Amino acid sequence: MDPLLARGLTLLAAYLLGSVPFSYLVARSRGVDVRRVGSGNVGATNVMRSVGVAAGLVAFVLDAGKGAAAVVLARLVGHSGALPVLAGVAAVLGHLYPVWLRFRGGKGVATGAGMFLPLVPLATIGALATFGLVLFLTRYVSVASMVGAASLSVYAFATGAAPIVTGAAALLALIIVWKHRVNLRRLREGTESRMGSKPAAPTVETR
Repeated sequence: MDPLLARGLTLLAAYLLGSVPFSYLVARSRGVDVRRVGSGNVGATNVMRSVGVAAGLVAFVLDAGKGAAAVVLARLVGHSGALPVLAGVAAVLGHLYPVWLRFRGGKGVATGAGMFLPLVPLATIGALATFGLVLFLTRYVSVASMVGAASLSVYAFATGAAPIVTGAAALLALIIVWKHRVNLRRLREGTESRMGSKPAAPTVETR
């Protein structure tokens, strides 16, 4: 097969893999359309709040798994260098804009973490630890997500990751902050929900 075609097919497969809406499917298996409850976001946090902690954890693991799987897939088909990173980015874009849900997906936190785990394991573990610490201190999942994502590029650089990996981590952090723009507005207004508390009223984010 032509190498360029093989790379294109790999990226397409990574995008389609990322597009599998596991958070939506997990919630739907419990009779809940996660797009119509809570924040309306198709992500593990909204599943956790709307369906339960166990369902949210399952959704997180599955969403993270598709990010990691995209990177591993690119490596298994015999490619190295930039392609595994690009495949991971394609999976995250698939999660953000899934073809199966009319391109309305989640915020990319879990899938992004899964993408970087096989690329820079130590940096990813550091970012996850930062996420956990910020969540413990603030109880804001949104703040923890943004700080954790921002810290990943710092940890990647500090551990000597390839420039394309560090750059991809910085790009992902920017995307995650942008996807949390509604949360930032609620933080300014003092209406953002903390972990363990229920929103005052169900709201659906506008995009």
